[in-house]
Amino acid sequence: MLEHIDLGCSLAPKEYERELRSLQVRLHGLQRASDAAKLSTVIVFEGWDASGKGTAIRKLSERLEPRAMEIFATREARTREKQLPWLARFWAMLPSYGSMAIFDRSWYGRVLVERMEGLVPEAVWRRAYGDIASFERALADDRYLLIKFFFHISREEQARRLAALQADPASAWQVEPADLIRHEQYDAWLVAIEEMLLRTDAEWAPWTIVEATDSNWARIKVFRRIVDRMERELRRRGEPVPAEVNGKSKGKGRSRSKGGKGGNGNGKS
Repeated sequence: MLEHIDLGCSLAPKEYERELRSLQVRLHGLQRASDAAKLSTVIVFEGWDASGKGTAIRKLSERLEPRAMEIFATREARTREKQLPWLARFWAMLPSYGSMAIFDRSWYGRVLVERMEGLVPEAVWRRAYGDIASFERALADDRYLLIKFFFHISREEQARRLAALQADPASAWQVEPADLIRHEQYDAWLVAIEEMLLRTDAEWAPWTIVEATDSNWARIKVFRRIVDRMERELRRRGEPVPAEVNGKSKGKGRSRSKGGKGGNGNGKS
């Protein structure tokens, strides 16, 4: 599947800047409309190490209403979390109705990192596919819109980016020994990733593959997809969609204060 993706997609800087401004305004208007409609949005970012997830999240979030949004950089479960059903910590991270949550890595770690690094038995990660399907279906049947991205780069591009990070003293700390090991196992990871994409792609929670060689292209594709999904979901639920006038969203909405965790991932992601 992934080997047929065209990774040569790119976007000129001027076109990127022009479209980015328009999409940022549009997304902010849709965020306010979703808040008013009590429609929650959950955005999941998965992808190769150094594929640009973290920088895309920073660009995505910089013009959104921070009081109606949370960003989670998912890490290994803590001691207390390990004593609960494995999805419990993700249930706890869900945004309240009308708000947005962005996940820099997510519950898919069970069928990727935990699988590939032997942290759980095969029977456990295989059972997780059913858990994930039930979890995501329950959210979609409620008032949650699920948008899932996988950032894809080639083995050669990943090697180039990891080397560039290591060569700069300001970013060398971002490359850990585990990152280099995973890079050497690229082909094995590819098998696990393709299985994940095939088994968890659903009508209510489809995957969007992002060709991430060119960061301009990747970021604009993310914005376009989120805007399209939010517009369609508001219409499907019979909720008003703000009008777009000269690249600006026009319509009433409201924002609601919401404290929470922050975190934009890192340049390596």
